[in-house]
Amino acid sequence: MRHRVRSRKLGRTSAHRAALYRNMVTSLLDHERIQTTDAKAKEVRRLADRMITLGKRGTLHARRRALRLIRRREVAAKVFDELAERYRDRPGGYTRVLKLGVRAGDAAPISIVELVEAGKVAEPKAGKRAKKATRRKAESEKAPAKKAAPKKKTARKAKTEKASAGKKAASSKKAASKRASSKTTGSKKAVSKKAPSRKTATKKSRKKSD
Repeated sequence: MRHRVRSRKLGRTSAHRAALYRNMVTSLLDHERIQTTDAKAKEVRRLADRMITLGKRGTLHARRRALRLIRRREVAAKVFDELAERYRDRPGGYTRVLKLGVRAGDAAPISIVELVEAGKVAEPKAGKRAKKATRRKAESEKAPAKKAAPKKKTARKAKTEKASAGKKAASSKKAASKRASSKTTGSKKAVSKKAPSRKTATKKSRKKSD
């Protein structure tokens, strides 16, 4: 018989179980949604509702009681400031459990624990750095765009450009000299064809005299 048995042991020692609950409640209040097994979800839901009730009280004693379970002061401040205002008119039932099915590895039933009305989360206020960044962005958009200054050439790049220019000049000179030499050889051949040499002329005159 399970008389007066209110909680689950979850196969852990009392210290391990308490640390597990503290971590899971802190994560749920911080992220407002976590995924775990059904047994853990039912235990965490009970504790998270209690923390939000303490946040709605808002007293120093309630804050100290909440800090016994919540691991981070930032999350406790969120409970007493943001979540307390969100659930001010709600008498209870701040969390809900949604069953997902069975886990593939060990066939454990999986559920999602989330805060009710999570869509009404107020947007965090922008800090000083965010405000400065937005102001600079607006000023840059309003100001006319400046032309980018030409990049300075490095010494190595200048040397490579000079070497390539010298190679191009040398190749162009060689090509010009080849063209000039080909033109001179062509003109010499043409002259030789048009004007026969003296030897060929004397040979022809001798044949005619014979």
